[in-house]
Amino acid sequence: MEKFKKLRVWNLAMGTLHLIQAVLMFLISNDFKLPIDTNYLKLSDAAFTLEPVRNTILEVRVAPLVALFLLFSAIAHFTISTPGVYKWYVENLKKGINYIRWWEYAFSSSLMIVVIGMLVGIYDLNALILMFGLNAMMIFFGLVMEIHNQTTKKTNWISYYFGCIAGAIPWVAIALNLFGSGEGDAKPPDFVYWIFFSIFIFFNTFAINMILQYKKVGKWKDYAFGEKVYILLSLFAKSALAWQVWGGTMRPE
Repeated sequence: MEKFKKLRVWNLAMGTLHLIQAVLMFLISNDFKLPIDTNYLKLSDAAFTLEPVRNTILEVRVAPLVALFLLFSAIAHFTISTPGVYKWYVENLKKGINYIRWWEYAFSSSLMIVVIGMLVGIYDLNALILMFGLNAMMIFFGLVMEIHNQTTKKTNWISYYFGCIAGAIPWVAIALNLFGSGEGDAKPPDFVYWIFFSIFIFFNTFAINMILQYKKVGKWKDYAFGEKVYILLSLFAKSALAWQVWGGTMRPE
């Protein structure tokens, strides 16, 4: 069908746009780094009490992290466009599911959450792992939603609800750090607030797209239309985060 042929072109185009941006993040970014810390308790011999100890285990360049979530998307789009995979992709779209989308989102959007968390001052390794894991679980609940509802006459929303809960928790942690940082020198720069609000809106727009698909509202009656919306949202969200981070921290002097 013509609409599925156009989706191949869409995937090739979006893969190219993501790849170009990933390469640019490597080539035109500075060496801006953020720490990753561990926190543990140590017995003080002098006071005979347990005292918190903070240790920076490494400093991570932000540019490769940003390039990586763009690269994940590029790889996913190019993989979908290959002849054998594309046939499987179209067959699944007709059933109302796209496995590759959810697998890619599980890594790329979770890395995006980690980058945002680090920009608001969340550097603890365990906290970052939990944020990554919770966001990935949100995405996998989206996959379960599509798998489950292939066999239901009436849409079952339980996976959607659990996904929303899992996905909200990292944003709560980010908001607590961002808005609890105080004023003056402790206050994050303005671009971090723009990142918070813009990417939060984008993440929630993905959820709205799923609602419109399952409610079959207007053009969303056609699953392929919702697929195009997902593709555009992915490009816009990743590009918005990448260039806001670049403009705020990674731009060469």
